[in-house]
Amino acid sequence: MSGQALAGKVALVTGGASGIGRATSQRLAAAGAHVFVVDRDADGARVAADELGGRSCAADMGASAEVDASFAACTDAFGGVDIAFLNAGISIGVADLATLTDDDYYRMMRVNVDGVVFGLRAAIRAMDARGGGAIVATSSLAGIIAFPPDPVYDASKHAVVGLIRSVAPTLAPKGITANTVNPGIVDTNILTEQAKEMLRGAGFPIMEPTQIADAVYGLVTTGVTGQCWVCQPGRDPVPYEFRDVPGPRGAGSEGRRMPTLDRDGAQSWATRP
Repeated sequence: MSGQALAGKVALVTGGASGIGRATSQRLAAAGAHVFVVDRDADGARVAADELGGRSCAADMGASAEVDASFAACTDAFGGVDIAFLNAGISIGVADLATLTDDDYYRMMRVNVDGVVFGLRAAIRAMDARGGGAIVATSSLAGIIAFPPDPVYDASKHAVVGLIRSVAPTLAPKGITANTVNPGIVDTNILTEQAKEMLRGAGFPIMEPTQIADAVYGLVTTGVTGQCWVCQPGRDPVPYEFRDVPGPRGAGSEGRRMPTLDRDGAQSWATRP
């Protein structure tokens, strides 16, 4: 891709004041996109946007009205939304579910799940008006594997994977792609300094946010959809290969045909063993 592959495109980035969101804002701006930074930290969002010549607003991604308002503000500023990077997320670090409080549970789901659902809905509405677009949501390795240190975080990131994979076929006829990035351990504010020191002391590599930003750029520009790109230190991002589940069997039959949607949104029939 050329250095200005996204010239004239408008990108909205949530959780864009720091970490992966800020690095991705910089990556998309370097490719020519107009960037609109959204974050609960109004000052941080403003600083991140100003350094790119972009615009910003503060929003709680768990509040649907604020999510809708952020997309409306982006449209007012730049005329629409072509790229949405739904990146805002938190962790709570509760391994023992017996000690989980209601407040911690709802706080986690409000950002990690509700924020993606509301952001996805707003992005689809905005991109319909543009005739297409690209949506990327931040999941995690915890979205495709078990993660005992924080099972509720794991549940929230599995939800993001299931949501994006499920909507991708129905969005394809609209010209909208939908994918996730699934990073391993990244140097962001989610990691405490104590955790970073422990990992470094054990010789475990921690990725820079720029590596994830490059993966997001790849998902935006390659045209793939319904994929979950795994990002690990020292490796290029790779799409995770999901296996089909065993299908039902009936007497005298090798398999039953199940309705599916192809990438163009058309119904087809697949035989499962």
